[in-house]
Amino acid sequence: MQHATQDLEQLSREHGALMRDYGRVQSRCSDQMRAQAREIERLHAQVMRLRAHVIVCATERAWANEDSDPQALAQSLRAADLVICQTGCLSHGAYWRVQDHCRRTGKTCVLVEQPEALRIVRIHGIATLQDETP
Repeated sequence: MQHATQDLEQLSREHGALMRDYGRVQSRCSDQMRAQAREIERLHAQVMRLRAHVIVCATERAWANEDSDPQALAQSLRAADLVICQTGCLSHGAYWRVQDHCRRTGKTCVLVEQPEALRIVRIHGIATLQDETP
């Protein structure tokens, strides 16, 4: 009987040691989970800031392009003899600037719905160039 009591006490001590170790492991895992949750929150906030930065940069770039488009369009229109615009390829503002320029300068402005219609002009232009070359 004495031997059984000693075994029971030994088992009880081992069980206590295991439970203390288990508690420390659980505590360490909980600490790591909290640290990971904080890191995830930090990364989510960083992603949000970076997305906002991308939106700001893209907007600034679009505004810069919008500001420089009328100048580039005006230069191209001054150099052109004929203006061909494919419907849907110009912004609303650019469409009216092209129409106004053509009206003021007397240049012909052709609006086409299908790009295939431009093929005739290209082929005609190439044939004309080939006829003119010696």
